[in-house]
Amino acid sequence: MTKPITRKQDCASLTGNPPSMQTERLSLNYANKPAFKDVTLSIKSGGITALIGPSGCGKSSFLACLNRLVELTPNSKVSGRILLGDRDVQALDAISLRRQVGMLFQKPNPFPLSIIRNIEFPLWEHGVRSRDEIDGRIEDVLRDVSLWDEVKDRLKAPALSLSGGQQQRLCLARALALKPKVLLMDEPCSALDPISSEVVEDLIASLRGRYTVLVVTHNLAQAKRIADDVALFWVADEAGQLIEFGSVAQIFESPQHALTAAYVNGRRG
Repeated sequence: MTKPITRKQDCASLTGNPPSMQTERLSLNYANKPAFKDVTLSIKSGGITALIGPSGCGKSSFLACLNRLVELTPNSKVSGRILLGDRDVQALDAISLRRQVGMLFQKPNPFPLSIIRNIEFPLWEHGVRSRDEIDGRIEDVLRDVSLWDEVKDRLKAPALSLSGGQQQRLCLARALALKPKVLLMDEPCSALDPISSEVVEDLIASLRGRYTVLVVTHNLAQAKRIADDVALFWVADEAGQLIEFGSVAQIFESPQHALTAAYVNGRRG
Protein backbone atom coordinates (compact mmCIF):
# COMPACT_ATOMS: atom_id res chain seq x y z
CA MET A 1 0.00 0.00 0.00
CA THR A 2 1.32 3.45 -0.89
CA LYS A 3 1.59 6.05 1.83
CA PRO A 4 0.97 9.76 1.21
CA ILE A 5 3.55 12.24 2.33
CA THR A 6 3.42 13.62 5.83
CA ARG A 7 2.04 17.04 6.69
CA LYS A 8 5.44 18.11 7.95
CA GLN A 9 6.96 17.52 4.52
CA ASP A 10 4.27 19.17 2.44
CA CYS A 11 3.33 21.98 4.80
CA ALA A 12 5.56 24.54 3.06
CA SER A 13 6.92 24.99 -0.41
CA LEU A 14 10.36 23.47 -0.69
CA THR A 15 11.72 26.27 -2.84
CA GLY A 16 11.63 29.13 -0.36
CA ASN A 17 9.01 31.67 -1.43
CA PRO A 18 5.94 32.27 0.75
CA PRO A 19 2.84 30.41 -0.36
CA SER A 20 0.29 32.01 -2.67
CA MET A 21 -2.32 29.29 -2.14
CA GLN A 22 -2.56 26.55 0.46
CA THR A 23 -4.79 23.59 1.00
CA GLU A 24 -5.30 21.96 4.37
CA ARG A 25 -6.61 18.39 4.42
CA LEU A 26 -8.60 19.11 1.28
CA SER A 27 -10.92 16.30 0.17
CA LEU A 28 -13.50 15.98 -2.59
CA ASN A 29 -16.28 13.47 -3.08
CA TYR A 30 -18.61 13.08 -6.05
CA ALA A 31 -21.77 11.62 -4.48
CA ASN A 32 -20.25 8.84 -2.36
CA LYS A 33 -17.12 8.34 -4.46
CA PRO A 34 -13.91 10.06 -3.33
CA ALA A 35 -11.94 11.92 -5.99
CA PHE A 36 -9.06 12.71 -3.63
CA LYS A 37 -8.59 13.07 0.10
CA ASP A 38 -6.52 14.88 2.72
CA VAL A 39 -4.33 16.94 0.39
CA THR A 40 -2.25 19.48 2.28
CA LEU A 41 -0.12 21.52 -0.09
CA SER A 42 1.50 24.96 -0.23
CA ILE A 43 1.95 26.55 -3.62
CA LYS A 44 4.85 28.92 -4.08
CA SER A 45 4.05 32.50 -4.98
CA GLY A 46 5.36 33.41 -8.44
CA GLY A 47 6.41 29.85 -9.25
CA ILE A 48 5.19 27.09 -11.53
CA THR A 49 3.92 23.94 -9.85
CA ALA A 50 3.25 20.86 -11.96
CA LEU A 51 0.71 18.26 -10.86
CA ILE A 52 1.62 14.85 -12.28
CA GLY A 53 0.33 11.32 -11.94
CA PRO A 54 -1.77 8.80 -13.88
CA SER A 55 -5.32 9.47 -15.08
CA GLY A 56 -8.01 9.24 -12.43
CA CYS A 57 -5.91 10.24 -9.43
CA GLY A 58 -7.67 13.55 -8.77
CA LYS A 59 -5.34 16.12 -10.34
CA SER A 60 -7.96 17.92 -12.43
CA SER A 61 -10.53 17.72 -9.64
CA PHE A 62 -8.02 19.23 -7.22
CA LEU A 63 -7.42 22.08 -9.67
CA ALA A 64 -11.16 22.71 -10.05
CA CYS A 65 -11.52 23.01 -6.27
CA LEU A 66 -9.06 25.88 -6.05
CA ASN A 67 -11.38 28.41 -7.71
CA ARG A 68 -14.56 26.58 -6.68
CA LEU A 69 -15.47 25.42 -10.17
CA VAL A 70 -16.20 22.02 -8.68
CA GLU A 71 -19.26 23.58 -7.05
CA LEU A 72 -20.89 23.55 -10.50
CA THR A 73 -20.86 19.73 -10.43
CA PRO A 74 -23.98 18.19 -8.86
CA ASN A 75 -23.49 16.09 -5.71
CA SER A 76 -19.94 17.27 -5.14
CA LYS A 77 -18.77 17.79 -1.57
CA VAL A 78 -15.57 19.52 -0.53
CA SER A 79 -14.05 19.41 2.95
CA GLY A 80 -10.90 20.98 4.33
CA ARG A 81 -9.63 24.49 3.65
CA ILE A 82 -8.28 26.44 0.68
CA LEU A 83 -6.44 29.67 1.39
CA LEU A 84 -5.64 32.39 -1.14
CA GLY A 85 -2.95 34.33 0.65
CA ASP A 86 -4.38 34.40 4.17
CA ARG A 87 -8.06 34.33 3.13
CA ASP A 88 -10.30 31.28 3.05
CA VAL A 89 -11.72 31.06 -0.48
CA GLN A 90 -15.13 30.13 0.96
CA ALA A 91 -15.29 33.64 2.41
CA LEU A 92 -14.89 35.17 -1.06
CA ASP A 93 -17.58 35.76 -3.64
CA ALA A 94 -17.16 33.07 -6.30
CA ILE A 95 -16.98 35.60 -9.17
CA SER A 96 -14.37 37.66 -7.34
CA LEU A 97 -12.40 34.50 -6.59
CA ARG A 98 -12.38 33.41 -10.24
CA ARG A 99 -11.12 36.83 -11.25
CA GLN A 100 -8.13 36.30 -8.95
CA VAL A 101 -7.71 32.60 -9.80
CA GLY A 102 -8.03 32.13 -13.57
CA MET A 103 -8.39 28.87 -15.47
CA LEU A 104 -7.10 27.52 -18.77
CA PHE A 105 -8.63 24.25 -19.93
CA GLN A 106 -7.38 21.29 -21.92
CA LYS A 107 -9.25 22.27 -25.08
CA PRO A 108 -9.33 25.89 -26.23
CA ASN A 109 -12.71 27.40 -25.38
CA PRO A 110 -12.95 30.89 -26.90
CA PHE A 111 -16.35 32.53 -26.83
CA PRO A 112 -18.17 32.42 -30.20
CA LEU A 113 -17.47 36.11 -30.59
CA SER A 114 -14.80 38.22 -32.26
CA ILE A 115 -11.20 38.11 -31.11
CA ILE A 116 -11.48 41.52 -29.45
CA ARG A 117 -14.83 40.73 -27.80
CA ASN A 118 -13.32 37.64 -26.18
CA ILE A 119 -11.21 39.96 -24.08
CA GLU A 120 -13.63 42.88 -23.82
CA PHE A 121 -16.47 40.75 -22.51
CA PRO A 122 -14.89 39.58 -19.22
CA LEU A 123 -13.49 43.06 -18.62
CA TRP A 124 -16.98 44.57 -18.93
CA GLU A 125 -18.41 41.81 -16.73
CA HIS A 126 -15.90 42.68 -14.03
CA GLY A 127 -16.57 46.41 -14.14
CA VAL A 128 -13.83 47.79 -16.40
CA ARG A 129 -15.48 50.61 -18.37
CA SER A 130 -12.70 52.91 -19.56
CA ARG A 131 -12.21 52.47 -23.31
CA ASP A 132 -8.56 53.46 -23.03
CA GLU A 133 -7.97 50.94 -20.26
CA ILE A 134 -9.76 48.18 -22.18
CA ASP A 135 -7.80 48.87 -25.35
CA GLY A 136 -4.56 49.00 -23.41
CA ARG A 137 -5.21 45.70 -21.67
CA ILE A 138 -6.19 44.02 -24.93
CA GLU A 139 -2.94 44.97 -26.61
CA ASP A 140 -0.86 44.18 -23.52
CA VAL A 141 -2.23 40.67 -23.04
CA LEU A 142 -2.16 39.82 -26.73
CA ARG A 143 1.50 40.85 -26.74
CA ASP A 144 2.07 38.79 -23.60
CA VAL A 145 0.89 35.66 -25.43
CA SER A 146 2.73 36.56 -28.68
CA LEU A 147 -0.56 36.96 -30.56
CA TRP A 148 -0.72 40.71 -31.18
CA ASP A 149 1.28 40.76 -34.41
CA GLU A 150 -0.78 37.85 -35.75
CA VAL A 151 -4.22 39.37 -35.11
CA LYS A 152 -3.87 43.15 -34.72
CA ASP A 153 -5.27 43.76 -38.21
CA ARG A 154 -8.26 41.43 -37.76
CA LEU A 155 -9.41 41.91 -34.18
CA LYS A 156 -13.05 41.82 -35.29
CA ALA A 157 -12.65 38.43 -36.99
CA PRO A 158 -14.31 35.44 -35.28
CA ALA A 159 -12.16 33.89 -32.58
CA LEU A 160 -13.14 30.47 -33.90
CA SER A 161 -11.38 31.29 -37.19
CA LEU A 162 -8.04 31.08 -35.37
CA SER A 163 -5.95 27.91 -35.31
CA GLY A 164 -6.09 25.67 -32.24
CA GLY A 165 -2.84 27.03 -30.87
CA GLN A 166 -3.93 30.62 -31.47
CA GLN A 167 -7.25 29.93 -29.75
CA GLN A 168 -5.46 28.58 -26.68
CA ARG A 169 -3.25 31.65 -26.58
CA LEU A 170 -6.34 33.86 -26.88
CA CYS A 171 -7.91 32.01 -23.92
CA LEU A 172 -4.74 32.63 -21.93
CA ALA A 173 -4.85 36.32 -22.90
CA ARG A 174 -8.49 36.46 -21.79
CA ALA A 175 -7.51 35.11 -18.38
CA LEU A 176 -4.53 37.47 -18.07
CA ALA A 177 -6.71 40.50 -18.90
CA LEU A 178 -8.34 40.22 -15.47
CA LYS A 179 -4.92 40.44 -13.78
CA PRO A 180 -5.26 37.26 -11.72
CA LYS A 181 -2.95 36.26 -8.90
CA VAL A 182 -3.05 32.57 -9.78
CA LEU A 183 -3.46 30.70 -13.07
CA LEU A 184 -4.72 27.12 -13.12
CA MET A 185 -3.98 25.12 -16.27
CA ASP A 186 -5.45 21.70 -16.95
CA GLU A 187 -3.28 19.99 -19.58
CA PRO A 188 -3.16 23.18 -21.68
CA CYS A 189 -0.99 21.66 -24.43
CA SER A 190 -2.49 18.20 -24.79
CA ALA A 191 -4.99 19.12 -27.53
CA LEU A 192 -2.42 21.02 -29.61
CA ASP A 193 -0.02 20.00 -32.35
CA PRO A 194 3.68 19.81 -31.39
CA ILE A 195 4.57 23.27 -32.73
CA SER A 196 1.63 24.98 -31.03
CA SER A 197 2.35 23.01 -27.87
CA GLU A 198 5.91 24.28 -27.81
CA VAL A 199 4.71 27.88 -28.21
CA VAL A 200 2.23 27.56 -25.33
CA GLU A 201 4.80 25.81 -23.15
CA ASP A 202 7.25 28.66 -23.69
CA LEU A 203 4.51 31.14 -22.78
CA ILE A 204 3.80 29.28 -19.54
CA ALA A 205 7.48 29.41 -18.62
CA SER A 206 7.52 33.15 -19.37
CA LEU A 207 4.85 33.74 -16.68
CA ARG A 208 7.25 32.71 -13.90
CA GLY A 209 7.67 35.49 -11.36
CA ARG A 210 4.59 37.40 -12.53
CA TYR A 211 1.91 34.85 -11.72
CA THR A 212 1.52 31.77 -9.57
CA VAL A 213 0.89 28.89 -11.99
CA LEU A 214 -0.42 25.39 -11.36
CA VAL A 215 -0.40 23.11 -14.36
CA VAL A 216 -1.71 19.56 -14.67
CA THR A 217 0.33 17.58 -17.18
CA HIS A 218 0.84 13.96 -18.17
CA ASN A 219 4.00 14.98 -20.03
CA LEU A 220 6.85 14.37 -17.59
CA ALA A 221 9.39 16.00 -19.88
CA GLN A 222 7.22 19.12 -19.96
CA ALA A 223 6.94 19.16 -16.17
CA LYS A 224 10.69 18.86 -15.90
CA ARG A 225 11.23 21.73 -18.36
CA ILE A 226 8.81 24.30 -16.99
CA ALA A 227 8.12 23.61 -13.31
CA ASP A 228 9.79 24.76 -10.12
CA ASP A 229 7.91 22.34 -7.86
CA VAL A 230 6.20 19.05 -8.68
CA ALA A 231 3.41 17.22 -6.87
CA LEU A 232 2.78 13.54 -7.60
CA PHE A 233 -0.79 12.31 -7.17
CA TRP A 234 -1.73 8.63 -7.10
CA VAL A 235 -4.73 6.47 -6.22
CA ALA A 236 -4.29 4.91 -2.79
CA ASP A 237 -7.06 3.36 -0.69
CA GLU A 238 -9.49 4.03 -3.57
CA ALA A 239 -8.92 7.79 -3.55
CA GLY A 240 -6.47 10.20 -5.10
CA GLN A 241 -3.72 11.19 -2.69
CA LEU A 242 -0.68 13.40 -2.73
CA ILE A 243 2.30 11.02 -2.59
CA GLU A 244 5.26 13.38 -2.84
CA PHE A 245 5.91 17.08 -3.29
CA GLY A 246 9.25 18.74 -3.94
CA SER A 247 11.42 20.71 -6.29
CA VAL A 248 11.95 19.48 -9.84
CA ALA A 249 15.44 18.35 -8.92
CA GLN A 250 14.22 16.35 -5.95
CA ILE A 251 11.32 14.66 -7.73
CA PHE A 252 13.24 13.72 -10.87
CA GLU A 253 16.73 13.16 -9.50
CA SER A 254 16.33 12.05 -5.87
CA PRO A 255 12.70 11.15 -5.13
CA GLN A 256 11.96 10.14 -1.56
CA HIS A 257 9.11 7.75 -2.32
CA ALA A 258 9.62 4.48 -4.24
CA LEU A 259 6.42 5.10 -6.19
CA THR A 260 7.68 8.50 -7.32
CA ALA A 261 10.93 6.94 -8.51
CA ALA A 262 9.05 4.26 -10.41
CA TYR A 263 6.71 6.78 -12.05
CA VAL A 264 9.30 9.32 -13.18
CA ASN A 265 11.47 6.52 -14.53
CA GLY A 266 8.63 4.97 -16.49
CA ARG A 267 8.24 1.80 -14.42
CA ARG A 268 4.75 2.68 -13.12
CA GLY A 269 1.79 4.53 -14.59
